[in-house]
Amino acid sequence: MRKSRTAFRRFWPLTRGDRKWPAVIVACVVVAALAETASVLLFAELTDNALKAGSLAAFWGPAAAWLGVAVLGAVVGYLGNSLATWTAERFVLRLRAKVFRHVQDLPPHFFQKHRRGDLVERLTGDVEAIEQMVVSGVVGTVAAVFSALFYSAAALYLRWDLALATFVLAPLFLLAARRFAGRVRTASQDERVADGAITSVVEESLGHVVLTQAYNRHGDEEKRLDREARAWMKASVRGARLSEMYEQFGEVVETVCVLAVIGLGVWEISAGRMTLGQLLAFAAFIGYLYPPVRNLGQLGLTLTAATAGAQRLGEILDAEPAVTDPAEPVGPWPVHGRIGFHGVSFRYPGATRDSLTEVTFTAGPGELVVITGPSGAGKSTAAKLLTRFYDPGSGAITLDGVPLPHLDLCFLRENVTLLPQETLILNGTVRENIACGRPGASHEDIEQAARSAAAHDFITALPEGYDTHIAPGTAALSGGQLKRLTIARAMLLSRSAIVVTKAGLLSPRSAAMSFTESLVRRTRSRVPRRANVVGAPEAV
Repeated sequence: MRKSRTAFRRFWPLTRGDRKWPAVIVACVVVAALAETASVLLFAELTDNALKAGSLAAFWGPAAAWLGVAVLGAVVGYLGNSLATWTAERFVLRLRAKVFRHVQDLPPHFFQKHRRGDLVERLTGDVEAIEQMVVSGVVGTVAAVFSALFYSAAALYLRWDLALATFVLAPLFLLAARRFAGRVRTASQDERVADGAITSVVEESLGHVVLTQAYNRHGDEEKRLDREARAWMKASVRGARLSEMYEQFGEVVETVCVLAVIGLGVWEISAGRMTLGQLLAFAAFIGYLYPPVRNLGQLGLTLTAATAGAQRLGEILDAEPAVTDPAEPVGPWPVHGRIGFHGVSFRYPGATRDSLTEVTFTAGPGELVVITGPSGAGKSTAAKLLTRFYDPGSGAITLDGVPLPHLDLCFLRENVTLLPQETLILNGTVRENIACGRPGASHEDIEQAARSAAAHDFITALPEGYDTHIAPGTAALSGGQLKRLTIARAMLLSRSAIVVTKAGLLSPRSAAMSFTESLVRRTRSRVPRRANVVGAPEAV
């Protein structure tokens, strides 16, 4: 329970601004419970005065009142349930946005440690499980408590002695729920981990379907999915068995209580101390009483299961971004594009050796600087440091003489554009793919960037030109054409931007044309004449 309370306190602040709605929902629950109570009492009156006596005149008054109460209960129930759903979904929306916003600030090595499918599951299933704990669970608990109180009071009003006799078995529900809680939490945690593993396998297989087909890995991929699916099935069945065991236990206890009531009622009727209508009403109240009590125990199991999701989501929220904006960033200025690495060393978190050691070079406006070296020499690391995915362990990187940690991240990345080796395509139009770095860019700017990247001709040849829809893995364009779109995207981001590539090429925008020509047209296999080469393989 301590873990549940900790998780609840952590996520409860996200209900700020909507906390008045649970009160309205509870009010609707109270009115609905009162309507149910009134309906049962009116049923008792109809039984004793109309049915037993066979009097039609005694029927109309209670019948009209019963219908009115039923309509009131239906309207209030509809409003309460609709509002409860709306409030719960608003919480899910807010929590998912909070987690997603945090995830986007996490460093690259975080995503290397976590499978994407598992992260997707945490942003979907685990988020909804927390909603069950923080919003639906609270509303359900309050509703069950009020309902139990009303029905108990009504039963006590009819026959307090019989009511007390039947209340004895009520604590059994809570004791049973407490006994099942530990096993339910373990099963729920295993099930959520398995859910993430299944999503990961499917996502990876679909993302690498060409590899699967080219290397005849169909059987291996099916075995991977089968292994994870069996783990999920085992955990899911275990959790379902525990919940069903509790449910059936509740049914048995409830049946025992109703039979006890009927047996005692028959005795009381035979002694003339109770009417048939009172017995039926009393049995109805007991029948209405035990479901809320049973629900309280079920809510305890739901809370326990949601705690497993809260722990998994907490792992994401507890992960710290590698870099943050400075408290007082240097104000914007017209960037000239002078880059400096001054004795920069860097080691990735958890690594045993430095990726960069005492690297020093400068890149001035109008220059094209090429960083060479074998695989693993640190070229990509230099690009990540320049776009400030990480800060160096020692040394400094400057832009126009200003250390990068003194700059606002948005300002830095508006002036230093990353062109990764991977061809990253969004699901959208060609225009949207080019303009994703500059929302609101004019068609003229987009077209100019495409021309500079030697992409305009093949774009205009498409059926819908710049409005042609493309997606990751599309067959509408070749790999080289998709790469040109990413180059156009990088060039559009800022007219004065410095382009940073996976290969370690740093170029002020003034030199971008010759750079992109060398990449796209591949007319030369040597370094451009105006380029500076920084570092032999062993120096970077």
